[in-house]
Amino acid sequence: MAGIKRGDDGKIAGLYDLDKTLGRGHFAVVKLARHVFTGEKVAVKVIDKTKLDTVATGHLFQEVRCMKLVQHPNIVRLYEVIDTQTKLYLILELGDGGDMFDYIMKHEEGLTEELAKKYFAQIVHAISYCHRLHVVHRDLKPENVVFFEKQGLVKLTDFGFSNKFQPGKKLTTSCGSLAYSAPEILLGDEYDAPAVDIWSLGVILFMLVCGQPPFQEANDSETLTMIMDCKYTVPAHVSNACKDLINRMLQRDPKRRASLEEIESHAWLQGVDPSPATKFNTPLVSHKNLSEEEHNSIIQRMVLGDIADRELNNDIINIIIILLLLLSLSYQAYAVS
Repeated sequence: MAGIKRGDDGKIAGLYDLDKTLGRGHFAVVKLARHVFTGEKVAVKVIDKTKLDTVATGHLFQEVRCMKLVQHPNIVRLYEVIDTQTKLYLILELGDGGDMFDYIMKHEEGLTEELAKKYFAQIVHAISYCHRLHVVHRDLKPENVVFFEKQGLVKLTDFGFSNKFQPGKKLTTSCGSLAYSAPEILLGDEYDAPAVDIWSLGVILFMLVCGQPPFQEANDSETLTMIMDCKYTVPAHVSNACKDLINRMLQRDPKRRASLEEIESHAWLQGVDPSPATKFNTPLVSHKNLSEEEHNSIIQRMVLGDIADRELNNDIINIIIILLLLLSLSYQAYAVS
């Protein structure tokens, strides 16, 4: 992709029109964008490669590798990667309902447990899938859970600290966000990869039902002390079953933390569908017959965009339609299975 350039008019590779900024990080900006031909809205993570040091570059490569590997209804899709001399563009599935942190902050005493179950079960389902592929997220927090309201789903995003792991072999890299990080990561110890995600799941569930983090003090030093001492108080309005599940995840000793299998089979989560996305009868990409007017309009835009000539573009559209149909059928088969 080395020859692809970004135009001065805010286009990426001639395919995406950049729009407003959705968020910012140390090395990246996330922008809203539209596909030039289809009009589909996407999120584009724009990474300035000139600002990356060796460690950040390593994290970036890990993020791309892991996001290409994980393909799950409750994980934000990485559609494509566009590489230029100075920028890297990650074209991502766009949520329509904001992130879970902002949602929780609107509920001072937390969500109802029925609603919390619905969202938490989907997060657990996604992490269970990741761990089966030997991918650890390492930065689980409500800010990295995005709502897709039209689909009725939440999806994990931001795999910037993710990595592959080998069962039984410990990792050493300290990463993540203080309030959600497991004690062993903050100590700089070697750690069991799945266990650190379990701890973060405990923090997320606490926030869902309580409306605030379990370890959030006036300064980082006090927060660190509370995490190390594993001191937190679950409000009285939370059910005993939910308290038990939180307590089983927020264990100081990683070996005493609940496994994902134990979480999924816990009494509090019984009766909730952990994966409503797999019950969809309609595919993620729907096929429809193009009218002559629509067909000619697309051809015209492709010609104006200097993407081959009219005759070749007709062939391209026909191929795209066939591919979309095959994708629709394959997704329907996946949903049924």
